[in-house]
Amino acid sequence: MSPATALISASFCRRVLKQSYFLHRRRLHSVIEYPLTHPIYTIWASNTSLGKTLVSAGLSISFLSSSSAPSPRKRFVYVKPIQTGFPDDSDSRFVYRKFSEYFTYNPLPFSVFASNSVLKASSPAANAVLRNRMAGGSSRTEAFGAEVVEKGGNFGGGLENVHCYEERKLRGSESNETELFPASQIVCKTMYAWKEAVSPHLAAEREEAMVGDSEVLHMLKRCLGNGLIGPSCDTEELEVMCVIETAGGVASPGPSGSLQCDLYRPFRLPAILVGDGRLGGISGTISAYESLKLRGYDVAAVIFEDHGLVNEVPLLSYFRNRVPVFVLPSIPTDMSDDLMSWFDKSQMIFSSLKEIMLSDFQKRMLRLHDMPKKACDIFWWPFTQHKLVPEEKVTVIDSRCGENFAVHKSCNWISQQFDACASWWTQGPDANLQIELARDMAYTAARYGHVMFPENVYEPALELAEILLEGVGNGWASRVYFSDNGSTAVEIALKMAFRKFLSDNKVLLDLVNADVNGRCMDLKVLALQGSYHGDTLGAMEAQAPSPYTGFLQQPWYRGRGHFLDPPTVSMSDGIWEVSLPQKMQSEKSGHECLSFSSRDEIFKRSRDGSDLASLYASLILQELLTLSDSNGLSHIGALIIEPVIQGAGGMQMIDPLYQRILVRECKYRKIPVIFDEVFTGFWRLGRESAAEMLYCQPDISCFAKLMTGGIIPLAVTLASDAVFEAFTGDSKLKALLHGHSYSAHAMGCAAAVKSVKWFNDSNTNMNLISESRSLQELWDAELVSQISLLPAVHRVVALGTLCAIELQAEGCNAGYASMYASSLLKKLREDGIYMRPLGNVIYLMCGPCTSPDICRRLLEKVYDRIQEFWAAER
Repeated sequence: MSPATALISASFCRRVLKQSYFLHRRRLHSVIEYPLTHPIYTIWASNTSLGKTLVSAGLSISFLSSSSAPSPRKRFVYVKPIQTGFPDDSDSRFVYRKFSEYFTYNPLPFSVFASNSVLKASSPAANAVLRNRMAGGSSRTEAFGAEVVEKGGNFGGGLENVHCYEERKLRGSESNETELFPASQIVCKTMYAWKEAVSPHLAAEREEAMVGDSEVLHMLKRCLGNGLIGPSCDTEELEVMCVIETAGGVASPGPSGSLQCDLYRPFRLPAILVGDGRLGGISGTISAYESLKLRGYDVAAVIFEDHGLVNEVPLLSYFRNRVPVFVLPSIPTDMSDDLMSWFDKSQMIFSSLKEIMLSDFQKRMLRLHDMPKKACDIFWWPFTQHKLVPEEKVTVIDSRCGENFAVHKSCNWISQQFDACASWWTQGPDANLQIELARDMAYTAARYGHVMFPENVYEPALELAEILLEGVGNGWASRVYFSDNGSTAVEIALKMAFRKFLSDNKVLLDLVNADVNGRCMDLKVLALQGSYHGDTLGAMEAQAPSPYTGFLQQPWYRGRGHFLDPPTVSMSDGIWEVSLPQKMQSEKSGHECLSFSSRDEIFKRSRDGSDLASLYASLILQELLTLSDSNGLSHIGALIIEPVIQGAGGMQMIDPLYQRILVRECKYRKIPVIFDEVFTGFWRLGRESAAEMLYCQPDISCFAKLMTGGIIPLAVTLASDAVFEAFTGDSKLKALLHGHSYSAHAMGCAAAVKSVKWFNDSNTNMNLISESRSLQELWDAELVSQISLLPAVHRVVALGTLCAIELQAEGCNAGYASMYASSLLKKLREDGIYMRPLGNVIYLMCGPCTSPDICRRLLEKVYDRIQEFWAAER
């Protein structure tokens, strides 16, 4: 297939885009989305007053002048989101006027419709516009042989909807006098304007006209939609180019004080960097470029003015094989110069820059369109039946910002989806933390690269170990063992536990020493039905039979453990209830309390004296006594549990009372206790460690996933001093002979340090209640209850950052292999919510810093879609 046919027809795309533009109102509020039927670039600069607006004007001239025929029609859109010094200084008006002047100086054969508008301005800026208009007399003037229309408004305090507007029809040398629709257009817009010529955050404060980041992004989204999918798309083909010009330098503040490179990051539009040709400009240009790259921007080209210092030589050397560099002629210093001759001399450069922009855009589109097919052809995805994933179901992720994917949709649309499965439970950072993590990891990579860990020490690893022992390991752990993923952390924990069990049982250790191969001993684990501890072979042996351990998946699987059937907890029909397994059902007396008015009651320690606690203790004791008598050479060498919530087993909440009693009984019998907190750790369930919710501590604990904010793999196994001592001795053969080339990887440790500190600080994690060391409730309790009342819903579990919903299903529609929820999830993805199910269990997962308002909107969409799903199923 040729590149030309590989792309979807542009005209078809535009028709679909116009239809879908209104359908997207169903999506989550303030979702960033924009069309990709044409190139959109952001114009950045390494400092202020370097000629960004001249570059924008030069591109407008080059783009609209590049066709000598009236067809295809063209539209150049210039957007200035933030403008200070208005109305004396207006970059959008400068582009509008310079294009018009150049048109008059060097007429095109076809007509061009030009317009300039200002959408919102502070009261001082708006009043200045009104005074200028009144002083000018007439609202209709003639300029350059073209008509100009200006419109004013009434202005009060704050930011006003000023609707300042001017337009002109620039008649081409070969255009017909009766021509109704000019062949091409230049549309210039200023979104927000302030009067004082200072930094936007200062102007906004002084003029009492503040605007938040989300408002700026929402307005920009509207400008891109309205300006780029216009009425003329209905009649004939239209080529479009859009540039968005920032204010000041790359790291200059926006109106709220946020750096503009952070403010516009949700769009992640490709960049043109206007460099600095002045003294000191080499350093500033390179710094600006690296600031953009550090935040994930693609820089298409660097362009700067020649100041006679030959800055291009070192810059060309630095940017070689990175991006092209263009040098503009020196700009006349005479303020009366109309710049027409300068634009003439610069046209070859602007034409080359324009071609680079068009070419990069075309290449990007081809990559995005080709990716699904290539992925289906060469990837082997985990946990995926490839026959059930046609090409059109592949999600193309262009980037992520905080908790949102930027997804390439069919027919050229970049749209955000909330990552509601937290990318396999790893994600938690908001956009601010993501930037901090990228910065710290870049520093660490530059400082250390990768260094050997055994018998060595370096700051990131040491600082992380200290933080973990003071936090999730506080009061019980003394050692931190580093690895690279949760499954491996579990394997290490099993080795530790078994050695500790043998050390505590000297007679058994003597038997093992008598046979160096250990053939006389069969150590097993005690675990729970529905458990999941990873996919490596040893970790799979420590979990109950499941779809993950079947013969087709793991022919070696023996299930080297005894697996208890635990009681579970969930909300059904608005009530929190304990569900007992069959064996417990037959043993209960009828006095047990199985219903609770609130979820918090389930975690109270006062339940320890209940009839249900006695039932649990009796049955657990029976199991342990049976196991200890079964075979003198077979022993339970460890207990391993996922505290409170079993993740991959279906998001089952285990009764915390049962787990607490189980831990107590095992510790009494010197059976080492492992907590698998790979999923549950670091605020996933509303506490830093799920152990806090059980009011008991393990001997060994495993952490991963959210520990690094999901930005890089890293895992740790924490152990008590008694566990560590079981490995000390005079021979290396007694040491823990386990390790990884990338143990305690410096970048992973740095990311974990930043993430753990961020989540634990109420100044950065607004959900943290410092007094109780817990997260505020993220999921609206009333909405959760309403969802549990739906006939399509079997049970709901809402805890911390997790809200899991099991759909009513039977037969092949139930269980891990079920495709029952597919149509529901498809609709939710259309709503901007990316979810991945566990069979007929769907779940929402946010981060520790996610606002409860976002969680409420997610729940509202899920509630509506489940109702529609059930109606369709009936």
